[in-house]
Amino acid sequence: MFQKLVAIEPVSLIPSAEKALHSFAKEVVMYPGIPKDDNEIAKRIGDADAVLLSYTSRLEKGALEQCPNVKYIGMCCSLYSPESANVDIFYANSRGITVTGIRDYGDEGVVEYVVSELVRCLHGFDQEPWGGMAREITGLKAGIVGLGKSGGMIADALRFFGAEVSYFARSEKEEAKAKGYRFLPLDELLDYNEALFCCLNRNTVLLHEEQFKKLGDKKMLFNTGLSPAWDEAPFLEWLEGDNLCFCDTVGALGGEHLLDHPNVRCMQVSTGRTRQAFDRLSEKVLKNLSDFTGIAVE
Repeated sequence: MFQKLVAIEPVSLIPSAEKALHSFAKEVVMYPGIPKDDNEIAKRIGDADAVLLSYTSRLEKGALEQCPNVKYIGMCCSLYSPESANVDIFYANSRGITVTGIRDYGDEGVVEYVVSELVRCLHGFDQEPWGGMAREITGLKAGIVGLGKSGGMIADALRFFGAEVSYFARSEKEEAKAKGYRFLPLDELLDYNEALFCCLNRNTVLLHEEQFKKLGDKKMLFNTGLSPAWDEAPFLEWLEGDNLCFCDTVGALGGEHLLDHPNVRCMQVSTGRTRQAFDRLSEKVLKNLSDFTGIAVE
């Protein structure tokens, strides 16, 4: 059992899960606001030996150096790789600190967002229909950039509606091949497809000037990641064409300065933050704590 567990910011657990945190620590402290810098984070952690955080703060070496008692960090958000994490996992591990994260808790809402926006665009609901005449997803050439869990779910949803699906990933996937999804090199994927869906880890940038030249004009670009999948300068140039970009969050778009662009469609809300997602998040956060401490929670 931990002596003190601190959530340095709101972590989106359901009430029963917040209550269950007391099974793992003698003292539990939940901070309501987002800390502004490393010093405030360190002050909130204090002498705690366990820390929880969401995706809205970064827990870096500068803060951790001031907190010698920490032995466990629970990320109440996605963890795909140390490089894309909002925790300095390399430094934490060098101190013997265990860092856990979760995956696959908000993908369903993201898939629904993509399908919703695509249907609205193609049919012309509250806007001019894409291409001048209402059409279906059937026959749409759809390219997925990054065929992980969420990318795979988007591909499956689009295939259900009759789209022709191709993808780019680090390597060809047998499961995708069995479903009829075609593996293409990135530049070929961008050139071939009318709608592109970037489903990449945070801070993964694959679209540079050359890629936007391959992408060309009259295209729809969806980004479902937590950060832009592109370099901003060629992206802005591409936006000036007859193109549309869809993002759910400002972070995925690249900043508030892009919100007023006529070819940007940004919901300004995380579409993965649903009631069901919070249930899945809470269950997985508690399981990580249980696995580390050996304490079972009913």
